[in-house]
Amino acid sequence: MIYKFQGYIPVVHESSFVHPLATVTGNVIIGKNCYVGPGAAIRGDWGQIILEDGVNVQENCTVHMFPGKSIVLKESAHVGHGAIIHGANLGRNCLIGMNTVIMDDAEIGDESIVGAMAFVKAETKIPKRSLVVGNPAKVVKQVSDEMIAWKTKGTELYQQLPKNCHESLREVEPLREVPETMKVQDNVYKTLRETFKK
Repeated sequence: MIYKFQGYIPVVHESSFVHPLATVTGNVIIGKNCYVGPGAAIRGDWGQIILEDGVNVQENCTVHMFPGKSIVLKESAHVGHGAIIHGANLGRNCLIGMNTVIMDDAEIGDESIVGAMAFVKAETKIPKRSLVVGNPAKVVKQVSDEMIAWKTKGTELYQQLPKNCHESLREVEPLREVPETMKVQDNVYKTLRETFKK
C-alpha cells in the first residue's frame, strides 16, 4: 500500500519489492533490490526516509521520525523482524536485530551488528564494526571479518528476495491437504552459532 501525502509520492525502484500488506507513505525513496515485508510501516509524512540499494525492512518494522528530521538507511542495511527505527540513521551493511528499538538522532556505524531486543537511546553514536547488545545498548566487542561475512551472506538472500517475489509470489486459495510431493526448502544459510561451531 503506497500512499501520497501532502504532495509527496513515494519513489520505489522497479527492482525492489514492497509487500502489498506493507505501508509506505509520503517522502520515501527506496533504491534498487530492496525488500519491505508485510506489516512494515515506512512513514515519510514528517520527513524524508531513504532506503539505499539492497536494504531490507522486514515484517512488522516501523521507520519514522520527529517532524523535520530526515534519515537514511545506507546500502545493505538489514532491519530484522519487528524493529523500530525512529529518527535514526543506519550505516552501510549493518544488522539490526529483531525487536530492537533505535531512537532519534542515533547513528549506527557501518558494518555494526545490534543484537535482538536492544534499546539504543537517542543521540547514541555507535562506531563502525561494533557488536551492540542490551537495554540500554552498549558496545561489547568489535565485529570480526567472519561475523560480517556471515551477515553479508544473509543480506544477499534478502537482496535476491525481491526478484523471487516478483516472479512467484501470488495470492492463492490454500490447499486442503498436504501434497505427497511437497518438499522442505534447502538449508542455504546457517545461524551464526552453527556457522562458527568447531
